[in-house]
Amino acid sequence: MKKILLVMALLSISIFADKITLLNPNTNDMVYHTSLKKYKRFICEAKLQNGKTVQFVSMKSMIQVYWHQKHFLEVKLISAKIKDMFVQDFRTGKKVNAKTAFYVVGSGIVGPNGANLVPFESIKSAKLFEKDYGGSKILSFKDISLHLIQLLDME
Repeated sequence: MKKILLVMALLSISIFADKITLLNPNTNDMVYHTSLKKYKRFICEAKLQNGKTVQFVSMKSMIQVYWHQKHFLEVKLISAKIKDMFVQDFRTGKKVNAKTAFYVVGSGIVGPNGANLVPFESIKSAKLFEKDYGGSKILSFKDISLHLIQLLDME
């Protein structure tokens, strides 16, 4: 019986390790000041070099902090530099490395703060989503620019 419980516990840990779960229901995004609990499907997170985790309302928010880490460190909104970033695959909810994910831009899906980057684990999933919901482009992490984020904020 103890072995069965141990196996079940380990399985549940591995299942939830693949998902991003809201750490604090009272948290607001540090860039857009939007409640994270209202937009659980868009939540992403950064693991900091000191081991702490910071969550964001969207990839659009997290990437701005990533690009401007010096400022966010100076104003003490993050306690260390970002080590790793994770997003949720929009279809499956699976936790995905933000740097290997694919992002649909210009779809009919509006994020917590307007137009957004809709993340997917694979290019195939991104293309299926684009077919169903539209989109002007599929981007990799390296293709996301500050100019694009500024344009998304204007929509």
